[in-house]
Amino acid sequence: MVKPIKPAVLTAPVVEPGALPVSPGDTLAAALHRRLEAEIADGVLDPGSRLDEQEIAQRFGVSRTPVREAFRLLAADRLVELRGRQGAMVRSIGVHTLIEMFQVMGELEGLCARLAARRIAPRQIERLREIHQRLEAAAADGPDAFYDVNQEFHEAIYEASCNAFLAEETRKLRNRVAAYRRRVTRMPSRIGDTIREHAEVMEAIIARDPDRAHASMRAHLTLLGDNLLDFIAAFE
Repeated sequence: MVKPIKPAVLTAPVVEPGALPVSPGDTLAAALHRRLEAEIADGVLDPGSRLDEQEIAQRFGVSRTPVREAFRLLAADRLVELRGRQGAMVRSIGVHTLIEMFQVMGELEGLCARLAARRIAPRQIERLREIHQRLEAAAADGPDAFYDVNQEFHEAIYEASCNAFLAEETRKLRNRVAAYRRRVTRMPSRIGDTIREHAEVMEAIIARDPDRAHASMRAHLTLLGDNLLDFIAAFE
């Protein structure tokens, strides 16, 4: 009697630390898209830098097919430019366009703050206060550590707005300008200004004053006056 052949059991390869994490039901391309999106936002991949298809495939232990698909997804988000034989490049943004994007960002985040002032729950107020305290402590840890906590503060306001679509659209634009927002954080006196401005936004939200929350957040995100001139000088 011939014994039936058992199907081969495919075991997952050993994943080295820092390799590509893939969630259940996710595709390699989607996971890679998220990872590269984070590296662009974190400034690991600078604006104007070339994305080497082979290097990325080797780094994450995947074939070139999901890498190409990830590039297409990043291009759809306008984070990457596909230049034919030249390959993919992290998109650079001109200073005038960037200023316009900051203005739109101010309105989107201002709306998040407005809705948060109307809808925030008590537990979310405590969360916002806790993040702000950590932000004050992070001022001594340098711009990058400060920036990461700063992002938590803004995410908490997105959540408190109770508008998932608005939060997602705001996050998309934030990711497109993230590398440049880090540059703003490194400007002289910007950390101190950010702490003060965040306190104003937080106080308006806790006071449930939608108009003041919107105006405070818009002013926080929009580059005006000396801040604008300093940014243009540093940018160029």
